[in-house]
Amino acid sequence: MTRKEIEERKFRPARQEADDARRAVDTPQTSSTAYRLAFQDTEFLLREDLRPVRFQLELLKPQLLMDEARIDSTFVFYGSARIPEPEQAQARIDAATTPEQRRVAENLAKKARYYEEARKLARIAAQYPVNEAGCRHFVVCSGGGPSIMEAANRGAADVGAQTIGMNIVLPHEQAPNRFVTPELSFQFHYFALRKMHFLLRARALAVFPGGFGTFDEMFELLTLIQTGKMKPIPVLLFGREFWNRVVDFKALADEGVISPSDLNLLTWVETAEEAWAAVQAFYEDIETPGCS
Repeated sequence: MTRKEIEERKFRPARQEADDARRAVDTPQTSSTAYRLAFQDTEFLLREDLRPVRFQLELLKPQLLMDEARIDSTFVFYGSARIPEPEQAQARIDAATTPEQRRVAENLAKKARYYEEARKLARIAAQYPVNEAGCRHFVVCSGGGPSIMEAANRGAADVGAQTIGMNIVLPHEQAPNRFVTPELSFQFHYFALRKMHFLLRARALAVFPGGFGTFDEMFELLTLIQTGKMKPIPVLLFGREFWNRVVDFKALADEGVISPSDLNLLTWVETAEEAWAAVQAFYEDIETPGCS
């Protein structure tokens, strides 16, 4: 809406009303929380009864800001928050004080190369050209945290591209990694809404070795595609050795709890180049859409 359109509206804008409300005369009545405008009353918005409203707000805010940024599709990266970048891997091994800590540090160090692969893949995706309508596709999106998530945002930042981080409030102190574009750095309360935003614009998805969070997000995506709730997209699984050790996908098919064809939902890759080639092959005959 243009400034002229706003000025010509019949009713005063909510922002102006909110500013006036803050300057109310101080009386016992105006000092009561009951007198606050509902959308300025944080305590009211945090009531249990307002959960549906908070759901709607958490869905709407990132949606509007990404629309305004002309982001039409994303390349989503899932993966561990614990895998070190290669330069830090040996230092973590050296810092171990027990055999168990050293074993874990060595296992994580073996996966450090995936930090670089995530960074390279993000760098490639972030250079996808803006279309004639001015909309951007394959915009790099991560959970906004450290490790693989940082690598993804960092790769996009390497080539001067904007990149999305979808952080979530956790009991322990944490913050988005420094490579997330500030204007596209979102914070969520609800895991469900965060996961929805990961997939609403996803045009491809890379899954690197990870733990409970990575499993949760990956299997929800696979379930949505398997059940026809979501159109297929490239699901690129990095680290065949890791994944086959922690999940026996073939056994699921052999046991009859998934169909053998469900295994085709996964594309196994080891390098950024392989992953991007798989994305190109998937969309070879599909025209890049304009702005939604």
